[in-house]
Order: sequence, then C-alpha cells, then structure tokens
Amino acid sequence: MAERPGGRSRKPHSAQVVRTERLTPHMQRVVLGGAGLADFSADTCTDHYVKLLFGAEGVTYPEPYDLQRIREEFPREQWPVTRTYTVRNWDAETRELTLDFVVHGDEGLAGPWALRARPGDTLHFIGPGGAYAPDASADWHLLVGDESALPAIVRSLEALPKGSKAVAFVEVADAREEQKIDCDVDVVWLHRGDRRYGEALVEAVRALDFPEGRVQAFVHGEAGFVKELRRMLRVERQIPREDLSISGYWRLGHNEDGWQASKQEWNARIEAEQEGGTQAAA
Repeated sequence: MAERPGGRSRKPHSAQVVRTERLTPHMQRVVLGGAGLADFSADTCTDHYVKLLFGAEGVTYPEPYDLQRIREEFPREQWPVTRTYTVRNWDAETRELTLDFVVHGDEGLAGPWALRARPGDTLHFIGPGGAYAPDASADWHLLVGDESALPAIVRSLEALPKGSKAVAFVEVADAREEQKIDCDVDVVWLHRGDRRYGEALVEAVRALDFPEGRVQAFVHGEAGFVKELRRMLRVERQIPREDLSISGYWRLGHNEDGWQASKQEWNARIEAEQEGGTQAAA
C-alpha cells in the first residue's frame, strides 16, 4: 500500500538524548541525535510525527534493534509499546531531532520517560509520517489545537511565507503554559482552567469573523472538540475536505493503544455523518 505524503519508514531508528529542557510546567523538550539518524529526514510536512518504541519493563532486546525479530521471537506482552509524537524540529545540518512532551508527573508512559531522560539515553522509533503543510496558494490559514497539537501548529506558523494571513488558537491549561513563538502571527492563547478540553477552542472558532477567500485549516487535539469543529467547518462553513487537516490526536478516557484501535472506525463514522450533513446543506 502506498504511503501517505511523508509516510513513515517501518525500519526503526535509534537515537541518543543530546539534551533536555523544561519549557513550561507541563512541557518537556528532548533533543535527540547520533549516528542512528543518518538516514532520517523530516522536512516535507509540518505535522511530521514519529512512533516512539518503549520496551517492556525488565525485558532486554537483541542488538541490533530489530522490531520484526522482536515480534517473531518474543511473546506479545513483551513487545515494545508505541507512543506518537509530533516532530517539533528537525535540523538536517546537525542531524538533531526535537520532540516536545506534555507531562503530568508520573502519569502515562512517554511523559515520565522524557522527565527522566539524560544525555546518552537511547530511544528507538519509527517514522516519520505526516501529511500536512501550509499551502501558499490559500488566502488565509486557520490553525487550532490543544497542547498536543502545539508542536505542529508552531512548525506550520514558522513555515508560512512572509506576509501570509493566519489565525491561530491554542488552548493550554493556564498562562504558565504559553510559549514564545518566533513568527509573524499573533497566536491567541486560550486558558482552559477547569473547563472541558476544547470548549474554549470551539467557542473561539464559532465567534471568529472569517476573512474572505479560501481557507486552509489545521485542527487537531482531543477527539471530542475536533468532532465539533469538523462539523462546524465542513457542514456549516462548507470548507472542502481537501482544505482541511482535522483529526483527533487523542481522546479523553483512552490511552493511545485504545484510541488507535478505535480511531479509524470513529473517524469513518463521524465523516459519514457529517458528509451527509454537508450534502443536505448544499
């Protein structure tokens, strides 16, 4: 089957932690490098992502690291677990890959790893995948997301041609989670507080006075609010599917394993429902 644009390689890469940085109370940056990135590249899409491979506790895998061999020789419960993260930056000259992790103490798998990561630690991953980049021919751009979508939104804003018109809404827990972004677009930071994920984003997009012309939209984050915005943009605003990059990166109440197992069916059902609404509205 053909890969999507920017489709990921199935052969794992091995990289070493070069340095780490705490960006905000709940965002940890990890920079990876090393010879294992010699054939890695992530410079065609601004939503490039990698699948990190975390080994089962207490299990030692043979070297060189071979995922197919592991799956053939080890019981399923000892297979590495994957977690998906957007590429925050790829420096082709220094061969350094930057990933930003949302962290909540010891909760989860990848976040605690990122907090404990030290220079020299090895991380295996598959990728990159990716399918979106800003289209310079669009009249304006709409970028919407929570913390999980922030790396892709920032990369997209940085990639916009100078003078491009864009509106960016990013929802974070509070003011301490805002980040300085080096771009020409004024990002609108929305503070979630005790409200449900994405509620403020839905309100902001609904209240937006849409500029004239063709819009290209990037909307990602928690699946609940993404569903609402997908309906708003496709059915109410009649934005063509090809001008939308919109999907749930995660879903409340589900870990990645559970969400990935049901995501395709969820997306297909929602798209079918909303495409029916689009045709009715036409």
